[in-house]
Amino acid sequence: MKLLLVGLVTSLVFALNVIPARAQSAAAVTSRSATASTAGNAVNASGDAQGSIAVGTKITTQNWQAYQSYMPDGMVALFQGVYYWKMPADVQMEVGPTIIHPLPANYVAATEKYSPQVSIVELPSGGLNLRGYSGGAPFPNPGEPHKGWKILADVWYRYIPHLIVDSHGISCGQNSLGNINCGANEFVGRQLSFNTDPGVPSTIPGAEGKFYTEWFMTLEPENERYNASVVISYVDLSKEQDIYAFVPSLRRAQRVASSARCSQYSGTDFTSDEYRYGFNANLTQMNVDFIAEKKILALVDANFPAAEYPGGYDMPLGWPMPSWGKWQVRDAYVISASKIPSAASGYCYGKRVMYVDKATSATLWLDLYDMQMKYWKFGGFFLKTLDVPGVGPVTSSGAAVEAMWDMQNKHSSVFTDPGLGNPFYVNELAPKEFNDITRYTTASGLNQIMQ
Repeated sequence: MKLLLVGLVTSLVFALNVIPARAQSAAAVTSRSATASTAGNAVNASGDAQGSIAVGTKITTQNWQAYQSYMPDGMVALFQGVYYWKMPADVQMEVGPTIIHPLPANYVAATEKYSPQVSIVELPSGGLNLRGYSGGAPFPNPGEPHKGWKILADVWYRYIPHLIVDSHGISCGQNSLGNINCGANEFVGRQLSFNTDPGVPSTIPGAEGKFYTEWFMTLEPENERYNASVVISYVDLSKEQDIYAFVPSLRRAQRVASSARCSQYSGTDFTSDEYRYGFNANLTQMNVDFIAEKKILALVDANFPAAEYPGGYDMPLGWPMPSWGKWQVRDAYVISASKIPSAASGYCYGKRVMYVDKATSATLWLDLYDMQMKYWKFGGFFLKTLDVPGVGPVTSSGAAVEAMWDMQNKHSSVFTDPGLGNPFYVNELAPKEFNDITRYTTASGLNQIMQ
C-alpha cells in the first residue's frame, strides 16, 4: 500500500510548480477470542447458510457456484467473469480448519474495563462521535442503534502491534496490456495512544493528542528514492488527518491538501482512505449501514508468495496460489459505509462494502462503488499471522498481501508487506533506531531524511 504515498509527493511537486492550490460485554470479547474452532463440522460437502464448508474442499471454476454464499460479492463477480478481471482457469482454493487466535490479554482487559463507559454522540453534521473511549474494543458486542458504525469503530480501534516496521515492502501495478511496474518501500506504523501492549505506555510521551502515524519512504526505483510521507491520525476523531510529504528537490516537508486523499497515485488503485489495511477515513464523516452477519471464505494465517510478483501469484489476476495456504470460513460482519451528505461533495466512492472479521475486527475484503453506485474496485486482504512478543500469535499483525482490482480502468495493484526475504519487525523486535518518535511521527522528522 506504500506506493500511494509516493504519489502524494509527486502530486505535491506538481502542485507547487505548475498549478495553484484548489479551492457486550466482556464475555463477548472473550468468546470472540476463543482459542480455536473448526470448519470441518459441515452439514454437507457444499455447506449451507447455517453450516460451513468441509475441510479439504477444493473450490475451482467448475464448482464455485456451490460455495458462492460464502463469498463476498466481489469474489463472486470474479468467478462469474463478468468484468475485465476474472478468476484464472486454474484457480484452486482449498478449505482448511478455522483457527481463531485469542486477542491479546491486555487488549481484552482494556475492553472489559473501558467499553462500559463508551457512548455515541450524535453530531449536528449528521455524523457520530465517541465519548469515553480509553482503550480496547469500544463495542465488543455491537448492536442497534448504529450497529454498522459501531462495527466500523471497532475496525478503527482493533488490536495491531503498537510498532510495525516493514523494511522492504514491494508494491506492483499491472495494466490491461500486462505491463507491470514495481517499487520498494520502507514503512513505519506506530500507535501513540490507547496502547495495550505489555510494557508500553498507554500514551507515548511527547505524542499526546496523536493516535496513529504512518511513515513511509521510497527505496526503489532510484529516481524516486527519498520521497517520503507521514500520515497523522488524532485522538480527537473529528480532527482531520494531517498528511505531510517530503520532496527531495525541496529538502523539506510540505502539507498535502485534504482533497488529495481521494486521488489514486503512482500507478496504484488505492486511495489514502484504504490505508491501514482497508479503512483510513474520518469516522465522524461516515454513515454506516449494517447489512448482515455471514460466513465468508478468507485467507488468513497465510504464507507469503514463494517468488516476487508476478511469480508466486496466479496470473493474470494476481490471485493467491494454493502454496499460500488454506482458506478459512470466518464469521464476518458486512457493513456499507458512505460519506454523510455534508461531507460527500467531491468524494470518490458512493459506498464501500466491508467484510469485517468478527474475531479480530480486521478487514478481509472490500467492494468499492463509484458515485453512480456501479462496481469500481474489489480489494482482498490476505493476512499473515505473526508471533508478537509478550502477546502471542496475532492475525492482524500488519504483515499481509493486499490486492486491489479496478474493474472500470482495467488496472490492478498488489502490495506485499514485507517483500520476499526481507525483515518485518513488530514492537521490541524492531531496531532501536525506529524508537525515534520525532523522526518517524512528525513533519519535522521528514526533514531529517537527507541530512
